[in-house]
Amino acid sequence: MTPAILNLSKKHQQERDRVINRRPSKEEAEEAVRTLLAYSGDDSEREGLKDTPSRVIRSFDEFYSGYLKDPVEILERTFEETNGYDEMVLLKNIMFVSHCEHHMAPIIGKVHVAYLPRGRVVGISKLARVVEVYARRLQIQEKMTAQIANAINGVLEPGGVAVIIEAEHHCMTTRGVNKPGVSMTTSKMLGAFRDDPRTRSEFLANVGMS
Repeated sequence: MTPAILNLSKKHQQERDRVINRRPSKEEAEEAVRTLLAYSGDDSEREGLKDTPSRVIRSFDEFYSGYLKDPVEILERTFEETNGYDEMVLLKNIMFVSHCEHHMAPIIGKVHVAYLPRGRVVGISKLARVVEVYARRLQIQEKMTAQIANAINGVLEPGGVAVIIEAEHHCMTTRGVNKPGVSMTTSKMLGAFRDDPRTRSEFLANVGMS
């Protein structure tokens, strides 16, 4: 592990430790859910809602599990027996569910990830796992796009990284302006994907966005 990657891993571990240290107890979290149920106008003690607080907390453990995972640990195991392969590696249509940090409403969409290897590649499932790490946090799409690209770029040190996210935000499709069917697209291009129009065009054509 290079010094740069070691520092990146240490940063993620420090963030994980802060999450653990500031986390309230399960009982405190369940009581907070009961308060929100009361605020909604319902009775948290009635039969249909009695177990809702514990169910909500279990769902939170799943929805926000990304805070406890380190993308460096996921990406650091690579393979060097590539016979010199240095062309684009692309994994597209990675489906994800996240939640917006402003309303905690779902963000549902797909991610396209590509990189240009320099002597080593990573298992393709690891790319999907990195997407999950950042999706399983409170997010805004722009930040999530950059986080995925920067993590892959920082650990693999490739010739370039490209990330595109297409997603529907329920904070605007089911509330507020109520515009169902609207999707948002964000992108982050690094290295050759940013500097070489031909490489960028190849990537966009491969994901159907040329």
